Parts: sequence; structure tokens; C-alpha cells
Amino acid sequence: MIQRLAVLLLTVVTAHQAAAFETKARAAYIVDITTGTVLLEKNDREPLPPASMSKLMTLYVAFEAIREGRLTLDEKLPVSEHAMSYGGSTMFLNTQDKVRVEDLLRGIIVLSGNDACAVIAEALSPDGTEAGFARYMTKRAEALGMENSTFMNSNGWPQAGHMMSVRDLGILAQHIINDFPEFYPLFGETQFDFDGRAPANVNNRNPLLKLNIGADGLKTGHTQEAGYGLVGSAKQGDRRVLFVISGLATETERAEEAAAIVNWSFRQFAEKTVARAGQPVTTAEVWMGREQSVGLVLREDLKILLPTLTADKLDAEVVYRGPVSAPVKEGQELGSLVIRPDGLPEVSMPLVADRSVPAGGFSVRLRTAATLLLERVTGGTAEES
Repeated sequence: MIQRLAVLLLTVVTAHQAAAFETKARAAYIVDITTGTVLLEKNDREPLPPASMSKLMTLYVAFEAIREGRLTLDEKLPVSEHAMSYGGSTMFLNTQDKVRVEDLLRGIIVLSGNDACAVIAEALSPDGTEAGFARYMTKRAEALGMENSTFMNSNGWPQAGHMMSVRDLGILAQHIINDFPEFYPLFGETQFDFDGRAPANVNNRNPLLKLNIGADGLKTGHTQEAGYGLVGSAKQGDRRVLFVISGLATETERAEEAAAIVNWSFRQFAEKTVARAGQPVTTAEVWMGREQSVGLVLREDLKILLPTLTADKLDAEVVYRGPVSAPVKEGQELGSLVIRPDGLPEVSMPLVADRSVPAGGFSVRLRTAATLLLERVTGGTAEES
């Protein structure tokens, strides 16, 4: 039998919930990485043209190749006619160049170089072509849990079928931050002057990097079809927030929207400890044990993200299948604590026994049998003296 018990974990002094963020973006995805809490979802699974934001996938594959020794930072790569042919944002590479991988990475991250992406793609492609690299990116993205991404090129140049969802971009950005901390600081660089070739293209387009709000990456994007977009991340104190926005009308609108998202994410939500490890949340009835109940506790402190102005009470529910049959071992998982914060996804944490309860002896079994018999005969409940 599944038991459900309501418990009160936290009382706060105010009685309002955090206002929802009304974004102008066509699609948006905001997540607090520290707690794994999704703060906003808007058309987040819809495949859309990602523009230069899809360069993050080329970077991820390049970082993997460097870590695995298939590519080195000092290695110099040739520039093909195909790579040189790209327009838009470029490093102005030509077929006479052999460019260090590290410069190509900075050229992609800071300068959004379409040509730099193609050079990396052709070097790592299974068949030496950018199209072959794009097919590899699609398979690699699927393995990372990106369900709505299909790549046709390495840089987001407009091409039929080249699509990503903002959720997939968020998954990818989180992988870059977590999997490659040695490379992530590159995303915070505000300038890169490659060989003095393009004085007008030396600045990082990320509008948040100079605002002193903890922003430290990742990538902007813009085409006429996609509108203006940004994959961004900011860290304040121990918290890191990641967001993706797409389909904004202007560069100014993108900058204002991104700054507003960072402000809202950090000021409207705070991480709180709502239950301590080892402190009983409730008790569970024990069947045929030397004791009739056992405490249910958390293995570790439960910290969750809550609206700064939240409801006056945070209620939670304990779910367990009971009564629990003896013997019970200390630390045995017996149920779960489910919390449903206002406007946020529910949180579920396992509850374990706070002590061992051995099986009862002959007298316990006899008493239990007598109790059951009495209940069947009278339809009532036996009382212990």
C-alpha cells in the first residue's frame, strides 16, 4: 500500500510568488545549473535555425579531439578553397594560410569565424568534408541527449535542414561548461586580433561580458531567418545560470533581454536548505519488527531553488510503500520526499531508514496474528494495553 503523508518543511514570511519572466524571444530556455532547476521553457523543443550558436557543437567536437590527442593546440591546419569561400563573419583566411588550432578556436569563439569552423571541420571530418563533419556532429549531438538537432554545416550558415532547439543548445552549453573547464575561459575573452587582418572584427559579440554581472560566455547568433539569439551563462556566488534565447528582432533587443534574464534569475530565486540530513522527516510503520516504526531521513541536506518571494508555506509530501516489512537496515531506501515549489518543477529526494529494525521474535508474531484475527472477527482494531 502506498502511503502519502503531507509534511511542512519551511515557513517564510512573505505571501507572493515570483513573477514569471515574459520574454520577447520566439524560443527560450533558462536553467539554474547549480540546482538543475528549469526556470523557463518557451518553445524550447522546437527545431529552429540556430545561426552561429550551432558553432558550439563544432567547438565541443574540437575540444574532445584535443583531449583525446587527435588534435593539438599548436597544430597548424591548412585552409581549403571551400573554407575560404565563406562570407559573413570570418577570420579572412586564405589558402596560403596554415593556422594554429588555438587561433582557430579563438577565431570561432570571439570572432564567430565561419571560415575557422570549416577548417576545423575538414580536419576532423570522417571523410575530409564539411558535410561529413556535419553528419558526425548530428550523431554526436544525439549521444549527448540533444533530440532536436540536425547539422548541415559546421557554422550555422543558412542551409535547409540545419536546425537546433534552444533546449538542445542549453544541453550542449552545459556539457561544454562541465566537460571542458580548461577551455571554458576562452568564452569570456572580449577581444582577439588575429594577425591584424580585420580591425573591424576583433570584439566578442556577447553583450553581457562587460556588464559586471557574472557573465562569462558562450555564443551569439544572427541570420535574417533565425533573428538574433544568444546562448549565455553567468555565475554569481555559488550559483550559475544558463539561458538560451532565439528569434529576437534586433541586436539591442537581444542585449536587453539577456541582461533582464540574468537579473531575474538571480534576484527572483534563491537556493534554500529546506531539510537537513539525518533529521527525521516523518516515520514509517514497520510490519513484524521489534519496533513498530522507523524514522525516514534524507542522506544529505536538501537544497532547492525557491522564489525569493514565495508562498507563506512550502508543503511537501512523503511517499512510501507501507507498512515496511522487517527487518529494516539503517540507510535502506524506503520512500521519497516530493516538493512542489510554486511555478517550478517538483523535486523528489529518496528517504532512508534512520536506524535498523530487526524482525520481531515469537511474541511479536503472536501479537500480530492476534491483532489480525481480532480485526477480522470484530471489524475493529485491537488496542494495546
